[in-house]
This record gives sequence, C-alpha cells and structure tokens, in this order.
Amino acid sequence: MAIKRLRRPRFIGERIRALRVERRWTQKRLAKLLGISQNYLSELERGQGFFTADHLLLILKTFNAPIDYFSQEKPKRQDQIQSALARFGATHLRESAETLPTQAFKDAANAVREALVSAESSRQITAVAPVIVENIDRVNLKKLRAQFLEIGLGQRLGWALENTLKALQRELSRPLPHEWTLKYRRAELILKSFLSLPWPGKRHAEIKSALLGSTDVLDHDIASGKSLDEAYAESSAVSKRWGITTRIQEEDFIQALRAARETHQ
Repeated sequence: MAIKRLRRPRFIGERIRALRVERRWTQKRLAKLLGISQNYLSELERGQGFFTADHLLLILKTFNAPIDYFSQEKPKRQDQIQSALARFGATHLRESAETLPTQAFKDAANAVREALVSAESSRQITAVAPVIVENIDRVNLKKLRAQFLEIGLGQRLGWALENTLKALQRELSRPLPHEWTLKYRRAELILKSFLSLPWPGKRHAEIKSALLGSTDVLDHDIASGKSLDEAYAESSAVSKRWGITTRIQEEDFIQALRAARETHQ
C-alpha cells in the first residue's frame, strides 16, 4: 500500500529545517532517524520532494512538537478555546472537529486561563464553571492564581471562582442526582476554602472600582464611556467586589453548570 504524501513541500521542508536547527540536530542525524540519505533530506528541506506522513509523525514525536506544527492555517483562537473547554467539562459547548489540540490547552487549568484571558463570548467565559467543577481535584488553584497575578489579572480569576461557588450553592439548594450532589459538594468545599485565603490586591481593586467605576473591563463589546458606565451599573455585587466591569451575572454561571450537566443525562 502506497504511503500517502502531503502537499506544500517547500513550507513543510522549511518548518522541518527550522525545527532541526532549533534542536541542534545535524542533517546526518535526522536523515538516519528517517531512514533516508543526507542528500535526500537536504532536497526535502529545500522543498524538492515530499516527506511521507510516517516521516512527519516520527519528527513530531521525536521533537515533541505540537500536532498543528505543519499547519499553515492556524485555527482561530476562539475555536481553540471553545474546543478545549468542551473537552475538559463544558460539554454544552460544541467542540470543533477541525480544531486540533495544541500545547496551549494541554490541561484544564490552561483552558480556564485562556478562556478568562482571551475569550470574547460570555458563553465561553462562564463555561469555566463546569470545567473547574469537573477538574477540581486536578487543577492547582494556587499555581493558577499565581499565573493570573503575574499577568495582572488576579482579580479576574477570583471573580470567576466566586461566581462558580455561588452557582454551585444555588444548584445545591435544589434536588439533584446523587452523583452531581457529591461532585458539587466537593467543588464547593475546595472553592470555599481557597477563596477564604487572603487574595493579593482584592481590597485595592474593590476600592478602585468604587471610586472610578471601572478597573478590569471584561466585556469585549464595551467600547465607549457610555457603554462602560452602563455595564458598571449592571455589574453584580460579586463583580464590583473583585473590581470587574461586566454584564455577566451569577445566573449565567448557573446556566453553564446546568447546560453541561444536562448533556450527561
């Protein structure tokens, strides 16, 4: 059976040469790994021929490169975020079959971080709630907080965690299947304990928010002073406490938990 060959030989060759040079491999060493001559590898790196699919898979595995390394058309960031959230517990979101996982979304903590930093839709932002609940024993909250504090968005994580906690408590006040009650109780316990710890900058953000009417503007559609004032007026008590200006409410987090839960039933 013939081995399928891939198009765009020059692009592929340039990417492989760049990876080889970056990892300080000689052509002779890589050629030996691939089972071809050094002269033939040199031709392939110049785009004069085709690497086989087996060659590419071996290179990705050897150099621990992401699966989309040879893709010219990078998937849209928002599609990547949504697919990652769906894989890690926000099962109400539709995962794109065309979006390949990348190193930026290798675990649930990364998916939460990317969603809170880069997501543009409230649906993706609130989807961090079921992801956090589903991975509560796998996500290192202290490490995650340190990462958010390092980029100056520590209050945004606290805001998301408190909204998730309040959504859990609201859901636990109504009848739930036993397995979900246990899962929610576990997440509630851990989040409540974590949020009771001192949070650097929280008090300062709250005071600044009260004085200026805005600190961290979360919604991407806020583009004028008028829309900023309107969004701040609509912000919940939790949002103002964390210095976040957003129209997203606790109810939106509740809906995310319910929607994810219903996909399992």
